[in-house]
Amino acid sequence: MRLAIVGGGAAGFFLAINAKEMMPELEVVIFERQNKVLSKVRISGGGRCNCTNSFADVTDLRQVYPRGATLLKRLFKQFGPQDAYQWFESHGVPLTIQPDQCVFPQAQDSRVIIDCFLREAARHGILLRLGEKIESPESLFPEFDYVAVTIGGTPKGEGCVPSLFTFNINDTLLTALTGTVVENAIASIPGTKFRVQGPLLITHWGMSGPAILKLSSHAARLLAECDYQSPLLVNWVGESNAEAVGLHLSDLMDRNTQKLIENVRPYQLQARLWSYLLGKVQLQGRRCGELGKRNMNRLVSLLTSDIYHIDGRSHYKEEFVTCGGVSLESVDKLSLESKQRPNLFYAGEVLDIDGVTGGFNFQAAWTTAYAVAKGIARKTEQNGEVLAEKR
Repeated sequence: MRLAIVGGGAAGFFLAINAKEMMPELEVVIFERQNKVLSKVRISGGGRCNCTNSFADVTDLRQVYPRGATLLKRLFKQFGPQDAYQWFESHGVPLTIQPDQCVFPQAQDSRVIIDCFLREAARHGILLRLGEKIESPESLFPEFDYVAVTIGGTPKGEGCVPSLFTFNINDTLLTALTGTVVENAIASIPGTKFRVQGPLLITHWGMSGPAILKLSSHAARLLAECDYQSPLLVNWVGESNAEAVGLHLSDLMDRNTQKLIENVRPYQLQARLWSYLLGKVQLQGRRCGELGKRNMNRLVSLLTSDIYHIDGRSHYKEEFVTCGGVSLESVDKLSLESKQRPNLFYAGEVLDIDGVTGGFNFQAAWTTAYAVAKGIARKTEQNGEVLAEKR
């Protein structure tokens, strides 16, 4: 029996190695159109490879998988985050869990993951055919009994759009605050359900940080449809109850009536950011006791629903994730085999599955690749039983 894998990335190698571990007699060939493999693994996590997540802070997979959560919940039962952790450790890659629950190799170097994959591929006799572009995976039949497509995501693919990116904002006074981090901001798209809470980073081109990256992932299709031109609401204090923010401000001002307002920072906002926000409502130089009800209301509105305009997107470091791909309705929910073409399988980001930053996309790659390997093993065993019965 022969298996062709189209795509020499994370999902392709993980599928190949697991297929050989389950079926040592299976001949496996990986086709890669580039002259090198595992490029995305090499640059991920700043070259350290955030290979999965502990999921300790995840109460609902929809929090971290804008698309594909329901399918992954099912597939995690056969190969989930803990299985991935154990797999890497048992294959010679010790891992470590950071305080933010992201999982990295202890070596803090993506090359140990790559070396592991290449070593295991060589040990199992997996063939690599580089520089070969497969125009149609179906053309590999009947030379191969099974074909798996693991080509990753591409913005040029049908229905695919970028999914993990930062926001460009044309506000020179804001971007002058480059490097400022607000640990507990809330970012949202007005008039939609898209709302994310977490750290927000001001950059020289606009906004980034986990809150923005997660929002870009959840709202990927909407933002693509409006050509990345959209209003953006920012709650700088992480408190959505405006009345509570008003009480906090009133108490702060009452205790510091003679101080200049710029010297009394609510919610421990950084001084530069607080000064910038006061400038937006022209309240610098006022004493806390001189504000009055109208200005207090303006400050509450500013802190809880400050509005900006997204004017384009930028790549997040060197990583690139897409939203879209092969419809999950077109594949078997257990094996990821095509419902239209028997023995054709899909794994990794080529499927319409994508996650937020934090190791979730790699975990989806490991899980779907394992599911395909298991599906092929199950099908091979069934075919063997049928042949035995015929004899």
